[in-house]
Amino acid sequence: MSNRDLETGADLRRLVERLYPLCRSITGDGVRRTLEIVGEHVPLEIHEVPTGTRVLDWTVPQEWNIRDAYIKDASGRRVVDFGESNLHVVGYSVPVSRKMPLSELREHLHTLPDQPSWVPYRTSYYAPTWGFCLAQETLDAMPDGEYEVHIDSTLADGSLTYAEHVVPGEVTDEVIISCHTCHPSLANDNVAGIAIAAAFARTLVKPHYTYRFLFMPGTIGAITWLARNNDRVGRIKAGLVLACAGDPGSLTYKRSRRGDAEIDRVLAYVLADRAHKIVDFSPYGYDERQFCSPGFNLGVGSLTRTPYAGYPEYHTSADNLDFVSTEAMEETLQTLKDTFAVLDRNRSYVNLSPYGEPQLGKRGLYDSLGGRSDAKQAQMAMLWVLNLSDGEHSLLDVAERSGLPFDSVVAAARALHDAGLLKD
Repeated sequence: MSNRDLETGADLRRLVERLYPLCRSITGDGVRRTLEIVGEHVPLEIHEVPTGTRVLDWTVPQEWNIRDAYIKDASGRRVVDFGESNLHVVGYSVPVSRKMPLSELREHLHTLPDQPSWVPYRTSYYAPTWGFCLAQETLDAMPDGEYEVHIDSTLADGSLTYAEHVVPGEVTDEVIISCHTCHPSLANDNVAGIAIAAAFARTLVKPHYTYRFLFMPGTIGAITWLARNNDRVGRIKAGLVLACAGDPGSLTYKRSRRGDAEIDRVLAYVLADRAHKIVDFSPYGYDERQFCSPGFNLGVGSLTRTPYAGYPEYHTSADNLDFVSTEAMEETLQTLKDTFAVLDRNRSYVNLSPYGEPQLGKRGLYDSLGGRSDAKQAQMAMLWVLNLSDGEHSLLDVAERSGLPFDSVVAAARALHDAGLLKD
């Protein structure tokens, strides 16, 4: 794969494999390295927002970086080693270097007793503390005694890093696609989403709407972007938050807060012929809850496979490279393509000859269908478009009501528009 190719499922897989080992958090060099790699595939505008910046009701936190961490037993053996998995350290742990008995150390250890071989993912972004995550079976094998604890980290003034990739459209109305970049070695949540967003961005050529891809840490990143782009919010036509995009579950779409936004209707239409679930909005999940907060109330939904916290591997070391599949990522990517192929071409037209059915034959529209295997379908599409083009119904309305394929409806509208029978 060349540095700029992202065309096949195998390419997606290789990008996920490159991103997976990086230690990401809501700030820090792991995020920057992630964006550097994504930038090999799509050009990115990188933004650094200084610590202490007020963003809506929040403040950009200090920047966290980590170089090494471990727990050593009395023999000097690392029984827990950050070098083996970056999940071993609680995100945003303050530095520590001391010896302590296991009885005291236990207060800083996190395990999953019901899944004794898995390591949990834990963070403490806004409450200074430290801790380690480890398998329950590792903890069970640790005898009482003294242990050396070391976390080589820094928590200091710096910045929050996020990136944008913009594909200019025919109009300045925008579609946003957002994915979070703050999780460390969790392949499905959200390395797969990052890779699929980058791949989709590369497929867009001269779209109608302007597409803005946002790669940013969850919650604080979206809040920061909204605070800094309040003047752009009014141009957002639709949006989608992409996460958990590579697991074996069926596709799940979570509606916007509005419930009937255009993106909600488009996803319902696109998903109708594939295994899926559609769920109502709730103010819990990913960054759709920021875009859909009542002050913004944007038409932004969320596309996942298995939803947030809906699979046992969620936020554990079992969300690894074996958990995501090429086939699942390819299906998610195709769903993105299909969704925005509909959204980008959905228009409302006005019939310029609304009194009675206009004569199509004298305009050569029937002649253009001669010999086509889908002539009857194309003819019906023209009649339906003419009948519903009253400035209030969109092409998606036509497709839903008529049962005709959206592509056929679009083709009919273009032919009628070119013949002078429709205006947009």
